[in-house]
Amino acid sequence: MAECHPVGFQWVVEAKARGARVIHVDPRFTRTSALADLHVPIRAGSDIVFLGAIVNYILEGGREFREYVVNYTNAPVIIDEDFRDTEDLDGLFSGFDPGTGRYDPSSWNYEGMPVATDTGAEKGRAAGGEAHGSGGAKLAHGSPPNVDPTLEHPRCVFQLLRRHYRRYTPELVERACGVPREQFLAVAEALCANSGRERTSAFCYAVGWTHHSVGVQYIRTAAIIQLLLGNMGRPGGGIMALRGHASIQGSTDIPTLYNLLPGYLPMPLAGTHGSLQEYLDDIRLPAGFWGHCDKYMISLLKAYFGERATADNDFCFDHLPKLTGDHSVFPTVMGMLDGWCKGFFLVGENPAVGSPNAGLHRKAMAKLDWLVVRDLVEVESASFWRDGPEIETGELRTEDIATEVFLLPAAAHTEKDGSFTNTQRLLQWHRKALEPPGDCRSDLWFYYHLGRRIREKLAGSGEARDRPLLDLAWDYPTEGEQEEPSAAAVLREINGVGPDGKALSGYLELEADGSTACGCWIYSGVYADEVNQADRRRPGQEQTWVAPEWGWAWPYNRRILYNRASADPEGRPWSERKRYVWWDATQGRWTGHDTPDFGATTAPDYDPPDDATADKALDGRSPFVMQADGKGWLFAPSGLDDGPLPTHYEPVESPVTNPLYGRQTNPVVETYDRPGNRYNPSGSDAYPFVMTTYRLTEHHTAGGMSRTLGYLSELQPEMFCEVSPELARLRGLVGGGWATIITSRSAIEARVLVTDRMRPLHLDGQVVHQVGLPYHWGRNGLATGDGANDLLPILGDPNVHIMESKANTCDVLPGRRPRGPALVDLVERHRARAARERTEGGGDR
Repeated sequence: MAECHPVGFQWVVEAKARGARVIHVDPRFTRTSALADLHVPIRAGSDIVFLGAIVNYILEGGREFREYVVNYTNAPVIIDEDFRDTEDLDGLFSGFDPGTGRYDPSSWNYEGMPVATDTGAEKGRAAGGEAHGSGGAKLAHGSPPNVDPTLEHPRCVFQLLRRHYRRYTPELVERACGVPREQFLAVAEALCANSGRERTSAFCYAVGWTHHSVGVQYIRTAAIIQLLLGNMGRPGGGIMALRGHASIQGSTDIPTLYNLLPGYLPMPLAGTHGSLQEYLDDIRLPAGFWGHCDKYMISLLKAYFGERATADNDFCFDHLPKLTGDHSVFPTVMGMLDGWCKGFFLVGENPAVGSPNAGLHRKAMAKLDWLVVRDLVEVESASFWRDGPEIETGELRTEDIATEVFLLPAAAHTEKDGSFTNTQRLLQWHRKALEPPGDCRSDLWFYYHLGRRIREKLAGSGEARDRPLLDLAWDYPTEGEQEEPSAAAVLREINGVGPDGKALSGYLELEADGSTACGCWIYSGVYADEVNQADRRRPGQEQTWVAPEWGWAWPYNRRILYNRASADPEGRPWSERKRYVWWDATQGRWTGHDTPDFGATTAPDYDPPDDATADKALDGRSPFVMQADGKGWLFAPSGLDDGPLPTHYEPVESPVTNPLYGRQTNPVVETYDRPGNRYNPSGSDAYPFVMTTYRLTEHHTAGGMSRTLGYLSELQPEMFCEVSPELARLRGLVGGGWATIITSRSAIEARVLVTDRMRPLHLDGQVVHQVGLPYHWGRNGLATGDGANDLLPILGDPNVHIMESKANTCDVLPGRRPRGPALVDLVERHRARAARERTEGGGDR
């Protein structure tokens, strides 16, 4: 965190100065470790064993916050008698179809209350978990599920959780993670001791958890821990997803994702959602605030299409594109290679350096008809056709590449107005400091004027295919000589307006009759009272410790989500010391330091009538208001493609066998095994070391913004690899010299940094070495070098399609890599050696 998120880490340092204990779990000893109370070195890719053992420690020791767990989670719910756990099926859950490689989750249902089982197998691979947007899976309306408040029933979630994690012991942590038993126990005990009525603990994570073939389940395991300990919805608790850019949170809220609409509304599916009503019926939950999805969706369509969107034409729902499958970036890259994807936009992205198997991305871009690159400088993705590594090796020839590349200069964030949304869901407004030079333009300028010009060319068209563009409400005020669209006007449109044309104060004012328009329902309120709430900067000493007048947090300026859980079932604070929101019986409403994340007048003893819907269908003791049952899910009966409980699987490339199950890897992992994207066999002597990639403070992602600057290039001038003294001796590596790192995809060279920060791990009698690689370097700029991502494979977590870049395998040899075609020969020789091992050894170990 100190390395990759230094601005955020200053508050961790301040908390430590006030007495907080900081524990850092990471394969490398970093700047964070240096300032932590305890650093726990762990084998990359083994975190579910570590976290699952904490779950076991909590349950076996009776350390759970029992009143919180019984009332606020689905721990008492009894699961269908047909459910079978990985403990029964040697690493698989019930419902797995080996023919499709997918799960049918119908056996994971609540007993007495079926759960929607729309799966990727039924709706196309695009659906799966993301079909539910920000709401949970749909529960059948009517009678509640069977429950056991004593938590003793053998099929209740609490007991299934105990059984599932019983073998996740401190001894297993030592064998699988390389963490000594005593060190693990110190972490588990510290977490338990600092949780409960009077104390709370928080988790912080970033791509060290997400970039795995089971990345979603890493975070799920942490959520289970936090629910068991009562740390969700309470001050000082929760899970912080640290963002590596200024507005990554914003780019998922107002999404750059193919499968979501603004506010986490799921994209409609071709062949399933033929009408707006079919779509709404599919995504609406019978209880909770997701029951108002019709208001959110219709207001969004009104923001898109304005007066053209009416009830008579389904509010232009048919104008929206419909998903036909997995349209995430990796299948698209395969589509370039296979010839069906002809053009591509790269906006602030540099896959020639920043994406896994960057060499395959370069080869894919060489097959495009056209490529648009918008960036601050000429990044490697714009010049690959001229000087990419494949030109040197002879795998590509400039004269054979027909891709027409359009390099369009972009404005920096200092050269445009707008908002950033950070980790805390906090919108903060920034103003243009100076005009962009020359032809540089903001993203807002580019897309607005691109849309305007396309619409002008289509004016008068009678083609049905052109109606979605022509019907758009595309009328933003512009400013200055360059006709820059007003970013404040866009934010106001996102906020939403009512029938009187005035800005709404929040999403509770949205309607489903077309009288309101709102570009993102969760952001409604950011322009309340016609004031840019994100632009507030009231000093902390002039307001409460929650600081509600510094920027604006979605939704409704709420600083902690699900904060109803900060009070007990009767509405009283669990702890006076940590009181946050509570029920005021004299006023008949929730009050406190924050905006309550609950019906403001919903009393703790509220019992909904049988015909209640949406938020009115949740009782007064169910704080997780976006879920259909209002509970935190320890067990996910639907919505996840790889199982209801997090389970340890080895990375796709691993030096060891799975110590728990015969199933080695995630059974539903997304792989693309094809020429140019081969995988290292697990347990192969040809690729014996664990390789993990990471960022440096001095460089920014793929390096376009930092390798072109003299000051930052001087601070980190060369690509390097971090290895332990033991690995250096084993491979004959010399500090300051060169090493060649090899995988099935490619080989790169890096300067050698011999350091105790990388420690050999002893796993079940086997010594496992880890190699650390920063990934910022490419061939352009002042500081140049080979790119670490050339080594990585393309594969994906089945829920969110993210790559596995934190736990792969490699080999390391002393000296510089070969040049030209000899580099390809080196990679081929290693692949052939691994293939021989598999043949002689009978396959992956």
